[in-house]
Amino acid sequence: MNSKLWIRKATSSCLMIAMLATYSMVALANTEKTRGEIIVNGTESVVVNGETVQSGRTIFSSSTVSTPANSSAVVSLGDAGEIGLAPNSVATVTFDAKTASIDLSAGSLKVLRAADTVTVNAAGTTMSLNAGESASAKSGRSTDDYKDSSGKCIDADKDGKEECDSVVTWWPWVVIMGGAAVGIIWTASQGENAISLGGGTVVVSPIR
Repeated sequence: MNSKLWIRKATSSCLMIAMLATYSMVALANTEKTRGEIIVNGTESVVVNGETVQSGRTIFSSSTVSTPANSSAVVSLGDAGEIGLAPNSVATVTFDAKTASIDLSAGSLKVLRAADTVTVNAAGTTMSLNAGESASAKSGRSTDDYKDSSGKCIDADKDGKEECDSVVTWWPWVVIMGGAAVGIIWTASQGENAISLGGGTVVVSPIR
């Protein structure tokens, strides 16, 4: 009788250990870290946590991203949003499934997309940025108008003007006006030369 009782107890203990091990593995699998991805734009590689990386590299929360002089980077934080880092920038990115916090120690960044406001620590201040807003490690917040996913211009700086294409649209007019001015000056100079040459020419008619 005693031997059967001990066998039952040993079997029950083994089953309990097996169940605990199974549930522990499931719990560990469910606590996987939130991942992000980095896209490099430029001729030089970006550095993440002291390691040189290329586009498509997976990053985790609390990663420090450094961009060189000839490259910028877009850090995709999943549902939390996307952050654009300008060249010569250093930022520590902390994020989860819905929120993001950036410590900007050098350069500048722009919030490209965000499910909620992005907390940015820069220039000795803490600020909450929406999509389209920028921040600099020296001067803090700067707001630029931007286009949303439908192509509509958003007046992010609240000045009553939609300036999404302001930088782009005035350049063609400068080129056109400059070309016209050069053309007028060239034509005038050619006209003066023609008059001066014509005035000194002797025309000889044939004798009939």
